[in-house]
Amino acid sequence: MTRPAVPATRVPEAVHRRRWAILGVLMLSLLIVVLDNSILNVAIKTISTPAPTGIGAGQSELEWAINAYTLVFAGLLFSAGLLGDRLGRKKVLLGGLAVFGIGSALAAFSGSPGELIAYRAVMGLGAAFVMPATLAVLMNVFERDEQPRAIGIWAGGVGLAIAIGPITGGVLLDHFWWGSVFLVNVPIVLLAVVLMLWLVPDSRDPSPGRVDPVGVVLSVVGLVLLVFGIIEGGERADFTDPAVLTAIGAGLAVLAAFVVFEQRSDHPSIDVTHFRNKAFSAAIAAVALVFFALMGVTFFSVFYTQSVRGYSPLETGLLLLPLAAAQLIFAPRARLLVDRFGNKATTTGGMLVVAGTLAAFASFDAHTPVWLLETVFFLMGAGMAHIMTPTSVVVMQALPREKAGSASALSNTFRQVGGALGIAVLGSVLSAAYRDGIEDDLTALPAALHHTAGESIEGTLAVAARLGPRGDALIAPAHDAFLHAMHVTALCGAAVALVGALVVALFLPGRPPGPAPDGSAAEPAPVPLRGRSG
Repeated sequence: MTRPAVPATRVPEAVHRRRWAILGVLMLSLLIVVLDNSILNVAIKTISTPAPTGIGAGQSELEWAINAYTLVFAGLLFSAGLLGDRLGRKKVLLGGLAVFGIGSALAAFSGSPGELIAYRAVMGLGAAFVMPATLAVLMNVFERDEQPRAIGIWAGGVGLAIAIGPITGGVLLDHFWWGSVFLVNVPIVLLAVVLMLWLVPDSRDPSPGRVDPVGVVLSVVGLVLLVFGIIEGGERADFTDPAVLTAIGAGLAVLAAFVVFEQRSDHPSIDVTHFRNKAFSAAIAAVALVFFALMGVTFFSVFYTQSVRGYSPLETGLLLLPLAAAQLIFAPRARLLVDRFGNKATTTGGMLVVAGTLAAFASFDAHTPVWLLETVFFLMGAGMAHIMTPTSVVVMQALPREKAGSASALSNTFRQVGGALGIAVLGSVLSAAYRDGIEDDLTALPAALHHTAGESIEGTLAVAARLGPRGDALIAPAHDAFLHAMHVTALCGAAVALVGALVVALFLPGRPPGPAPDGSAAEPAPVPLRGRSG
């Protein structure tokens, strides 16, 4: 059964006329959230070096610097989406940008890895209120027939940020200290705030749900415990350690309690009835799985290009240009393939391409031709573009326009959780495999240096530099051990992407429905919403 298309009068004419300018402002707000992580990916090697060049962060501390942001971001997205629906999305956007800017300024002047992790959490707090609001505002300024195109351009903005981030980070690190990669966010925030006050209209849900503080606490605590256990297991190279098992078990138990609480609550952070829709659930799962695989591989690719290949941060940023360019080119055009072949074929194809590119890393060595590396990055970006645009459209159009904040929060939460778990799990695989590969070459080192040298390739190279000529013998084994660890990790990431391909092939819808008998465009029915008080 089909319904007539939403009439154009749903969006006020004054807002409709400036909708593309509004989209530009929303993409600028999105830019800083994505830009921050893409810049950090290039800077992690510099941050890991001892002072004064960096702050001497170890591999587990680097993982926490990334995941402190991601976990706070993911844990608060649900409530941020609901607050935007209740208080007004523009107000929430402005507040989130202000907090993000303050956190960026503080992170820039961190004096230790612990301070950096804390300030990254502040940045995650601000970003949690920015990301869902951008997509929610978009859904309220574009009519349904233009929403896929607008979402495609919005997703292309992610590719733009991925392109700008590493290059900007490389330029900053070549001329300034490592903190400049965070300080650069501040002027972008100021510009975004000014434009938003001028152009962006406010909107809200006339019947918003109540905020769910218990659900927020349970989700954040559960995720932190789970990720902590995974990272700790990788650092110790022993997932059977009682402390590791306790943390992972406690995290899973708290997350299970979160799900039970949400099912019984009349104002849940996550309305689990949304997941009765197979297409909605498959789209969410695809987003989580592809970012699980991609973020874990991105984490090691920086060490591959800089520590093994010897490229500078700027050169590493330039190497990532094909990945970003492909997303920028294909994301706005992915809807054309969806119109022709349907969501199922387009997204499954994208997942298979991503799986193939991740598997390609398992064949790379220290002398792999640069053109081959660039080709793999380009194909990876093209695959990502044909996953993110179709799944975003499925998720956002599954719920009514008034619930756009909640829909955006769900999509972005699972993306962030998938990314956080990818960094934790695949980072732990990388760490454990590296330690196994280098262990025999460290036996002659003093006990005080043994653990430091075995933690990561940067740890080994730092010890080798400290030992002078005596340490030269460690460099080749460090490179070999890292390449072996990278191959293992890449294959694990490819396997996860294949699982994602299977999920979308089974559950995403095929071709979009044709026109209704009366000639109007057919519109998929939204997921039924459960009644809420508040």
